[in-house]
Amino acid sequence: MTTSREIRLKSRPVGTPVADNFELATVELPAPGAGEVQVRNHWMTVDPYMRGRMNDVKSYSPPFALGEAMQGGAVGEVIASNDPSLAVGDLVQSMYGWREAFNAPAGAVQKLDTFGLPPQAFLGVAGMPGMTAWVGLLKIAALKDGDVVFVSGAAGAVGQIVVQIAKIKGNTVIGSCGGADKVAYLKSIGCDEVIDYKAEPDLTAALNRVAPKGIDVYFENVGGEHMDAAIAAARPFARFALCGMISQYNATGEMYGVKNLIQAVGKSLRLEGFIVSNSFQHLPEFLKDMSGWIQGGQIQWKETIDEGIENAPGAFLKLFKGENTGKMLVKLS
Repeated sequence: MTTSREIRLKSRPVGTPVADNFELATVELPAPGAGEVQVRNHWMTVDPYMRGRMNDVKSYSPPFALGEAMQGGAVGEVIASNDPSLAVGDLVQSMYGWREAFNAPAGAVQKLDTFGLPPQAFLGVAGMPGMTAWVGLLKIAALKDGDVVFVSGAAGAVGQIVVQIAKIKGNTVIGSCGGADKVAYLKSIGCDEVIDYKAEPDLTAALNRVAPKGIDVYFENVGGEHMDAAIAAARPFARFALCGMISQYNATGEMYGVKNLIQAVGKSLRLEGFIVSNSFQHLPEFLKDMSGWIQGGQIQWKETIDEGIENAPGAFLKLFKGENTGKMLVKLS
């Protein structure tokens, strides 16, 4: 019998989640049944989209159930196997995060070949955030030579990769972030101009200052006033890839209304929301590109790491306070 601790959703948040919305529970796991494996997680991810799953509303992912372990990306090691496809010691990737160990059908986990990368990279740069950046910039926004690209939340898990892919393709890149340390990081990975929205709260004026001729692509991670600024600065036929709007995720009243959306008509703008899971047909192409860029030293990434399953809720809450640079991860063992 294996003992595991897990994080459960205790109550549904109203507004910004708090520690009391979560609970830590201990469970015992029997030996895996026929066709099952037992996995001990080494790493788990926390991501902004998980906030939506805490609400009991219909969306592209089902809501978390109260009183049950939450779900999310994880990388772990098989510690017992009752299926010939996986052996003890194999590294696997799964959606059984928010727990230290679990039993699952062998088909519910994916054997992981790390290709020399740290295993946790497959929760970040070589995983869902990296592919989100790649799909959003190259497929949704259809990046072209000579484009000026604006990325909000540019120092986050997705944004940092968007910046670097655009630079690899030879484009001018403007990023927004909050704080001097993040500004320095974005400059270190090639961002041509960086707006610190904490120092320059008038985002429209700031974007006009650094992009006086306008922008051609906007990669949206933040929403709110960032969207106003991007529309105001957009050139005719600009393309917007709407990935996320984290500034609105904890709204309890009327959400922020874009003030100048009418300009999308006169400027012939294209605004397209996307969910990366709808683009998994591009996974082989993404992995080929990303592995080549990493091996060629063209992609860097940062991680913010907290340790221990008991600290997973706190790590998640940091996402909404801007306390992470790059991918926010929890190390479990």
